[in-house]
Amino acid sequence: MFKFDSLRGRLLWNLSLLLVVLMLASGFSAYFNGREAADTAYDRTLLASARTIAAGLSQRDGSLSADVPYVALDTFAYDSAGRIYYQVNDIHQRLISGYEQLPAPPPGTPRTDDYPALARFYNGQYLGQNVRVVSLLKAVSEPNMNGMAEIRVAETDEARVSMARSLMADTLLRLGMLGLGALIVVWFAVSAALRPLERLRTAVEERQPDDLRPLPLVSVQRELRPLVQALNHFTERLRGQFERQAQFIADAAHELRTPLAVLKARLELGLRANEPPTWRNTLEQAADDTDRLTLLANQLLSLARIENGARAIAEGGAQLLDLSQLARELGMAMAPLAHARGVALALEADQPVWMRGEPTLLSELLSNLVDNALAHTPQGGNVILRVTPHAVLEVEDDGPGIPFEDRERVFERFYRRNHQVAGSGLGLAIVGEICRAHLAPISLHDGEQGGLKVRVSFVLADRRTQTS
Repeated sequence: MFKFDSLRGRLLWNLSLLLVVLMLASGFSAYFNGREAADTAYDRTLLASARTIAAGLSQRDGSLSADVPYVALDTFAYDSAGRIYYQVNDIHQRLISGYEQLPAPPPGTPRTDDYPALARFYNGQYLGQNVRVVSLLKAVSEPNMNGMAEIRVAETDEARVSMARSLMADTLLRLGMLGLGALIVVWFAVSAALRPLERLRTAVEERQPDDLRPLPLVSVQRELRPLVQALNHFTERLRGQFERQAQFIADAAHELRTPLAVLKARLELGLRANEPPTWRNTLEQAADDTDRLTLLANQLLSLARIENGARAIAEGGAQLLDLSQLARELGMAMAPLAHARGVALALEADQPVWMRGEPTLLSELLSNLVDNALAHTPQGGNVILRVTPHAVLEVEDDGPGIPFEDRERVFERFYRRNHQVAGSGLGLAIVGEICRAHLAPISLHDGEQGGLKVRVSFVLADRRTQTS
């Protein structure tokens, strides 16, 4: 009928379990209430029979006798529900009429307050049967006899149990019909409530893979709107991601097409030549072009790695790092390149500065900043790599700098101000992406020596985190 892994199935299953529990509780309650009502009704009949017998007590020749009327005797006949027994005892508890060994009242049995009579009701066993017994005391006051006679009337409990079971069955039947009706109503109500989800599912399935338009909110209930809004927000971010990837692929294809065409043209030109010096010159130029292509490919791979690193940071995978130590290692690695270009590379990092980040991305950021500074610093110039105690990283050079109006565009992919300088236009773009992944603002300023100062402000790690 329904699957337990569906919302409708789980709801109906849980509701069915609740209804079963309620039906069982109501059934037990109905049984005990019915038994109590049956005891009240049949106890009144028992007392009436005992009073009828008590009315027939008389004294004859100094002894007590019981004259049970025919109508009273007819009451004790077999019926469809059970059997009734009686016993009459004189003032000395001697049996004068009725059945022997009817159970006596247990010690401490209280007298009933429901009827104006000296009567006590109790349960007992007689001839292997459960019986309900009433014990009625009848005062005897004669010249030769003075005391209390006792009349006991017992009835088997078949009639009482039958009545209680009938009430319980009637209650369970009514509750079962009500529960079944409730399940049917819930089934249709849930089906109607889930219909908007079916429409949304159909709308999503019918869409083309490149259709990332927002889902409609008109026919959706208020409780489902946050879900649809979240899906629309996710779709919007996914569309932005696809657009950035498409733009990146287009830009990369454009940037790779030109150097590959130049490389092919050089090789074809060299193949037409017959002089070895021309061949060597062609191979040297082709090697330079290959180096530039290798640099471009590596930077494109770096941009792809940034996506994974940013995802790791967002998911709590950032590591506790010493920014000064990273800068020190990078400075030592870049020192030979600076020396080969005739540029002095200085490091200012006096103490450990702790922050959280992705070490590979941060090394890439430092490498690109220092390499960019070395590329634009003339021979004999200076490049300073500085780490402040407040987790601020600065790379300063005394090159030509960047005009204020171009400082925003230099973080765009494949943007180059000076095409005479070797490069792919991806260095600062990679730096900007890494800064965004670490939520670290980056800004460009005038250097103290007239060059450019790049400043990146990281979040300083908590001291309690540092010791963990």
